[in-house]
Amino acid sequence: MKHTTTSGIEIKELYLSAKPMEEKPGEFPFTRGIQKDMYRGRLWTMRQYAGFSTAEESNKRYHYLLAQGTTGLSVAFDLPTQIGYDSDHEMADGEVGKVGVAIDSLKDMEILFDGIQLKDITTSMTINATASILLAMYIALAKKQGADLKQISGTIQNDILKEYAARGTYIYPPKQSMRLITDIFEFCSQEVPKWNTISISGYHIREAGSNAVQELAFTLANGKTYLKSAIDKGLDINVFAKRLSFFFNCHNNFFEEIAKFRAARRMWAKITKALGATDEKAQMLRFHTQTGGSTLTAQQPLNNVIRVTNQAMAAVLGGTQSLHTNGYDEALSLPTEAAAKIALRTQQIIGFESGVTDTVDPLAGSFFVENLTDEIESAAWRYIDKIDAMGGSVHAIESDYMQNEIAHAAYEYQKEIETGERISVGVNKFTQPEEEFTEVFKIDESIRKLQADKLSHLKNVRNRMAVEQALRLLEDGANGDANLMPLIIDAVEKYATLGEIADVMRKTFGEYR
Repeated sequence: MKHTTTSGIEIKELYLSAKPMEEKPGEFPFTRGIQKDMYRGRLWTMRQYAGFSTAEESNKRYHYLLAQGTTGLSVAFDLPTQIGYDSDHEMADGEVGKVGVAIDSLKDMEILFDGIQLKDITTSMTINATASILLAMYIALAKKQGADLKQISGTIQNDILKEYAARGTYIYPPKQSMRLITDIFEFCSQEVPKWNTISISGYHIREAGSNAVQELAFTLANGKTYLKSAIDKGLDINVFAKRLSFFFNCHNNFFEEIAKFRAARRMWAKITKALGATDEKAQMLRFHTQTGGSTLTAQQPLNNVIRVTNQAMAAVLGGTQSLHTNGYDEALSLPTEAAAKIALRTQQIIGFESGVTDTVDPLAGSFFVENLTDEIESAAWRYIDKIDAMGGSVHAIESDYMQNEIAHAAYEYQKEIETGERISVGVNKFTQPEEEFTEVFKIDESIRKLQADKLSHLKNVRNRMAVEQALRLLEDGANGDANLMPLIIDAVEKYATLGEIADVMRKTFGEYR
């Protein structure tokens, strides 16, 4: 039998030595964690990714999760919202409210957070191509609530490069997309300094089929590209790099995942230092983890509770700052309330009962973990060196290099499942006749009409001339070199819709094909 990690790194039968541990937690290059006391000081933020149907329905789920003890919100948006179409657009047909909540205007954002004070929570928003618009809505709502923008905190994903490589929810060409991202960096560093302006995402790279080393390498290569773009715009790396965060996947190979997270911190510290960061906080890799959606099986779905627990434990032992645990039913549908509660309880039991939070980096010094951390780092550097030689991530994506590497890894993994070389419990071993699983979360098709009716009403009561003027100013800004965030916020506050704002930029920037 072959003993390798998912990345093909050979696992020896016995490890008899490792390089001596010379660093302490909270010190460069942060292999052992970014805080000296890690979870003894405070636990990770327990987020549950949620959003479906209308803003009204998602708001109910957020209040439910907050009542169950979640410590941060994480918003899932539907596909039309992600690619800049209002719910009444023909391209939105069949997709409104399906994989996330439909947000068409500031009015929907007001409903989404009804009864929730933005100054009291942190919110993560998984949004990329339209990140500037959703962030503008969040800022506009915070202002309406009377919050101090200097104090509100949260994260937008805002990572467009991985969309071209792995996920597909892009709108504009890479150059114009990078402009929007650096505009957000610049605006937030001045106006919303506690906001994490990008969450550089390996999660979707892994979900597309990459292995652990590719996830790490391609994510950090994209991060390096964002750093260089901001530096080229004249931004100070010691300021903006403090607000960059990462979003990683956690799959089933327990020790490989832990070693991946430790290697990630060490590599990012070296990358930022090489690009001029001297402030330790600008060298730190802070990350959110989500357990592996693609590892969940529709067969014997309750087995997924154990998979998620294993993955969550690896994320914690790897030093995550924030964690989402998937519902056991997510291979079948959006999670039910019961599944979401068990997923949250999984985190709480790890945090308060397991004892793994009592000491910092409890696996440090393990001959196996230290060697595996080194091997994953070396393999990831080989990828990054190759991408650098191509001219960086944008060129690697435009030449299909990343896409082809991910596709090859996905093919190899599936081949191993089908031949039985890799075991998936309940799928290719320990199988049984299909069991009845009746509680599946469904989204009503009438959602689109509800959203369309709300849009029609909004357009009848808003100040049409004010909207048209705000959109004209945005178009002028997009044709020039002004920072677009103030102009987008102004349009949002006039109740211009997401689709109207995205269309102004489509007209100016064009669309990526």
